[in-house]
Amino acid sequence: MAVIKVNSGDIDVLARLMRAEAEGEGELGMLLAGNVMVNRTRVRCMDFGNVNTIPDMAFQSPGGFEAVQKSYFYQKARERDRRLARRVVKGERFNPGEFALWFFRPDGPCPDQWWGQWNTGRYKAHCFYQPTAAECEEVFNTF
Repeated sequence: MAVIKVNSGDIDVLARLMRAEAEGEGELGMLLAGNVMVNRTRVRCMDFGNVNTIPDMAFQSPGGFEAVQKSYFYQKARERDRRLARRVVKGERFNPGEFALWFFRPDGPCPDQWWGQWNTGRYKAHCFYQPTAAECEEVFNTF
């Protein structure tokens, strides 16, 4: 059962975004990025109060994903990427992205905080950040 409402076009957008943001970090890296993307779509807190769909999340401005400005994002989704997207839509979560709403790739070590949010860990080149329960309790809700 899906944790967010999606159609096949949404799966393609999510798959392309996961690939464009994290393909270099393998399938787990893409799944971690996908956790952040699904979390942003399902919560109604902080910067994501009006982010209700996969396209809303992908193209959010300001605060969205840099990859949508690059041509690689606009290439056709591959079946492998769709399979990974379906996994995160079904609620699979992976540490350190399971409750994260942000990730980024710093030049050096992960800062303890980024935009006031606490670091939950690093996977390869990306650092992941989650809000506190006081800021966004719903990101911690189970499905």
